[in-house]
Amino acid sequence: MRKLLFFACIALFIGCSGDKNDANKTYEAKFTHVSNANTPKGKAADLFAKRAGELSNGRIKIHVFPSAQLVDDDKIFVEMKRNNVQFSSPVLSKFVPIAPQFNFWDMPFLFRDIDHAHAVMDGEIGTKLKKVIADKGFVMFDFWDNGFRQLSTNKKELKLPADAAGQKFRINTSKVIEEQFKAVQAIPQVMNFGEVYSALQQGVVDGSENALSNFYYSKFYEVQKYLTISNHSYSGYLVMGSKKFMDSLPDDLKAVIYEAMAEATKYERELTAENEKKLLDKLKSDENVKTQIYMLSPEEKDQWQKAMFKVYEQFYDVVGKELIDQAIATKSPAKDEK
Repeated sequence: MRKLLFFACIALFIGCSGDKNDANKTYEAKFTHVSNANTPKGKAADLFAKRAGELSNGRIKIHVFPSAQLVDDDKIFVEMKRNNVQFSSPVLSKFVPIAPQFNFWDMPFLFRDIDHAHAVMDGEIGTKLKKVIADKGFVMFDFWDNGFRQLSTNKKELKLPADAAGQKFRINTSKVIEEQFKAVQAIPQVMNFGEVYSALQQGVVDGSENALSNFYYSKFYEVQKYLTISNHSYSGYLVMGSKKFMDSLPDDLKAVIYEAMAEATKYERELTAENEKKLLDKLKSDENVKTQIYMLSPEEKDQWQKAMFKVYEQFYDVVGKELIDQAIATKSPAKDEK
C-alpha cells in the first residue's frame, strides 16, 4: 500500500511538473515573404511578430525573413507542408495552381473600390475561398492589400481600350490577365518581375500593369512615359500558416496568434491606403518623375469595363458564375448601405 501511494505521489508530481513546463514552453516560428521590409506587407509582418511575442509574454517568438531570403512564393506551399516555415503571405495568383478558383481575384473591374473588395474578402466569399486552401492542409488567416493595378506604357497614352491594341504588356502568370489584355487587342507576355525594368528599358515590352507601390519602388517611372490610373484589377495577398505548427500550440496561444494577426491586418490595410495616396502624389509632384499620369474619366472607364467584361464568361466554369455574381452584388457597409 505504501508503494502504491508512493508511486501515485510520484505520478502526480510528474503530472504537475509537466503542466508547469508546458505553461512555460516557448514556440519559435519563421514568417517568410518576398516583399521589401519597408513595404506595408513587410511592416505588417514585423508588427504581427512583435505583437505575438508581447501578447504571449515571450512564449511565441516569430522571426521574419523578407525579400525571399528563405524561399520564394512558388515553393512556399511545399516548405510550409514540411513545417520548414510557419507563416507566409503569397500574392493571390500563387494559389491558382492548387486552387483554380483563385482566378477570381484577377477578374478585371470586379471590385468597385477597396471597401467593396474588403467586404467580399472578409465575408462569405472570402471564407469559401480560404476553405479551399484550408482543405489542402494549411491554416488560413487574413487577406492583405497591395492596392489596385494601373496601366503603364511607353508607346501611346492609354485613354481608351483601342489605345492598347498592338502594344506588348508584361504580365504575371495568370490566364485571366492574359485574356484581359487580349480582350483589348493587346499582346500579353509572361515575365518574371525581376526582368521587367530592363525589358521596359530595352523595348522588349511596351508596358505593364502594377500596383503603385511596385511601379514606384521599382522605379518604373524611369522607363515608362505614360501611367493610366485605371484601378482595373485588385492586387493582394493571403496570409497562411503551417497546420502542424498551429496544431502544436495550446489554445491560449492559438488565440494570441489570431489576435496579433487581426491587429496586423488592420495596420497593413491602413498603411497600404495611406501609401497609395502618398505614392500618387509623389509621382505627380516629383520633378525627377517624367511619367505622364492620366486619370480615366467615368465614361472612359466604362469603355474599359465593357471591353474586359468579355473575360468573365471564359472563367465561369473555373471560378463559378455564382461566386462572381455574388461578389458583384456584395454591398460595401461603409458606402452602399448609407
